[in-house]
Amino acid sequence: MAKVKTTFFCQNCGAQYAKWQGQCNSCKSWNTIVEEVVQKEDKNSWKASTSKSSKRVSKPMLINEIDSTKETRIQTTDLEFNRVLGGGIVPGSLTLLGGEPGIGKSTLLLQVALNLPYKTLYVSGEESQKQIKMRAERVNPNNSNCYILTETKTQNIFKQIETLEPDIVVIDSIQTLHSDYIESSAGSISQIKECTSELMKFAKETSTPVVLIGHITKDGHIAGPKILEHMVDTVLQFEGDRNHVFRILRANKNRFGSTNELGIYEMQGSGLREVSNPSEVLISKKDEELSGNAIAVTLEGMRPLLIEVQALVSTAVYGTPQRSATGFNAKRLNMLLAVLEKRAGFRLGAKDVFLNITGGITVDDPAIDLAVIAAILSSNEDEALQKDFCFAAEVGLSGEIRPVQRVEQRILEAEKLGYNAIFISKYNTISLKNTAIRIQKISKIEDLVRFLT
Repeated sequence: MAKVKTTFFCQNCGAQYAKWQGQCNSCKSWNTIVEEVVQKEDKNSWKASTSKSSKRVSKPMLINEIDSTKETRIQTTDLEFNRVLGGGIVPGSLTLLGGEPGIGKSTLLLQVALNLPYKTLYVSGEESQKQIKMRAERVNPNNSNCYILTETKTQNIFKQIETLEPDIVVIDSIQTLHSDYIESSAGSISQIKECTSELMKFAKETSTPVVLIGHITKDGHIAGPKILEHMVDTVLQFEGDRNHVFRILRANKNRFGSTNELGIYEMQGSGLREVSNPSEVLISKKDEELSGNAIAVTLEGMRPLLIEVQALVSTAVYGTPQRSATGFNAKRLNMLLAVLEKRAGFRLGAKDVFLNITGGITVDDPAIDLAVIAAILSSNEDEALQKDFCFAAEVGLSGEIRPVQRVEQRILEAEKLGYNAIFISKYNTISLKNTAIRIQKISKIEDLVRFLT
């Protein structure tokens, strides 16, 4: 009988140690190192006895002789999902999707699986078949290509895969799987590594794409060892506030495409709806003009978005003025208020300032600085800005209007949505000609004050 072999793993970062210690040397976390059984049988999980590919020996080839024909991707009916993946699902790829509990990870992948014209196997270790059926009837009640399997042991899953021969496999979730060849509990470091390794071997040998759902920790990182993210081909992050209806799908790692793309969804009773033009959703429709509202042209990844910035400036009631920002960096708001006081002469030291980015999203793009300044000026003077004005520029500490990247893409997006004027930096180089939108170039914050007041 084989001797039981154990070792010590950090549950936070996956670092391995020969003996227990209080603090992990890698991530500096305390009391996260636990003992796990790592004795493994000398077998192959995936088709151990019948696999012919294991006998194949790879030979070196000249790089010029390697076939570079572009591989055909599997196109899903979800255009946002295709965009984030770089044009569709690559055969033989291993994709990991992470996100907050209840954010809609299972709904998204079940929705994709139900709408595919290919034979799909959806493996769930967290829900029963009846629970999945209830969600499927809400999302897409008519489907004859999606098979549901509730199983957590990888050996049993591979037996069903060998019988069914699906075109795509979805695992919900990797933390619930366990292999007989590792004697630790499901969700442990060694189990996650072993199960992912078995699924990766299956995906590469059969050219069957596998999509994994992963849990995340309280810090927002994907649970398990960091090597999990290194092993897979693509790491997707599903983000959003459960109190709002919008969800954002990002690619943190993508071996087959760009990580700058993102997909936007709206959570509805019938599932997730693709938002093809998020600018129209993030800008409120109102008949009357209100002070304190300004439109900013920002970028999320490669996609330009128009968002609404709302500001409220009022006299401080309790002596000490309040500074509050929702969806925007509070320290940057304080910096912009200081620039307004120093460079434009506005006395805001005795006034409360509240700032809000509508739609429940958070923006880090410095190009919305000018829109923030415009919204604060509008609320302070209690005069509404024109509804067809928008802004795209960064504001420096000396009050200069700084250029931003990909300004032409921002201008074209504003023009497409019917805006008549966009305020940008004088130092942006633009090659656009014959645009319907008026491009107003300014160099200092005083220029904006003179134009708006």
